[in-house]
Amino acid sequence: MQLGLIGLGKMGGNMRERLRRAGHEVVGYDRNPELADVASMAEMVDKLEAPRAVWVMVPAGEPTRQTVEQLGELLSPGDVVIDGGNSRFTDDAKHAEHLAGKSIGYVDCGVSGGVWGLDNGYALMVGGSVEDVAKVQPIFDSLKPEGQYGFVHAGGVGAGHYAKMVHNGIEYGIMHALGEGYELLRAAEVVENTPAIIKSWRQGTVIECWLLDLLDRALDTDPELRTIAGWSEDSGEGRWTVEEGIRLAVPLNVISTALFARFASRQEDSPTMKAVAALRQQFGGHAVKPEA
Repeated sequence: MQLGLIGLGKMGGNMRERLRRAGHEVVGYDRNPELADVASMAEMVDKLEAPRAVWVMVPAGEPTRQTVEQLGELLSPGDVVIDGGNSRFTDDAKHAEHLAGKSIGYVDCGVSGGVWGLDNGYALMVGGSVEDVAKVQPIFDSLKPEGQYGFVHAGGVGAGHYAKMVHNGIEYGIMHALGEGYELLRAAEVVENTPAIIKSWRQGTVIECWLLDLLDRALDTDPELRTIAGWSEDSGEGRWTVEEGIRLAVPLNVISTALFARFASRQEDSPTMKAVAALRQQFGGHAVKPEA
């Protein structure tokens, strides 16, 4: 089938290639003309036969909102827009309502798989009406991994991005646990080869997983991770997950701790720990280190 694809970065570009390998006709647009198949979104739409399907793969927030609004002016009744970016699930209802006024369908799709998705396939978490999802099911079938799993129609509009939000919150917790274990192994006097231990866990253990595989891969390149600073950004999904935990009174002990640890990683000298050190000095006369 035909698909318009907006946003041809690391994920979008690989998705275009995977779909083409599966026999689909993909017309891609990107602000970078070196990546694009066409010069404008309007030209992309003109090259698609009705009813059209257009996949949006741009940063969440204002870039996605603007793109959806532009498509609302370019597309026709019966067409479908798929938002495959990491949009907040609350934005989906707004996008769907805007397009519904023009009789254009809307599907939200949380995508996991990163740069490995081209060969391994992408896990897809989809929200939208049964009718709109069915219109683009051949695209989902070609993007997902082979086999029984990797695709879910999670519910109505917003359910796909909600599922991806929770997925990423869980990811925060798993990554942080792996990081803590790595640090403890490195600190232990009796351990002589931390990378070998990580590698040994990749088969036959209850913690074997793809993230463990990726940690092993990183250690193969840099056994002590000397080339990487202990600084970690967050792209929003962890925050949204914790906010939903607060709203629904669901205790998210691990996910919230992992999120706050990322905040701490960006502080060269934590004001909180300055206060703790000052208090220990005040009440107990404990030694403090002067600021460098």
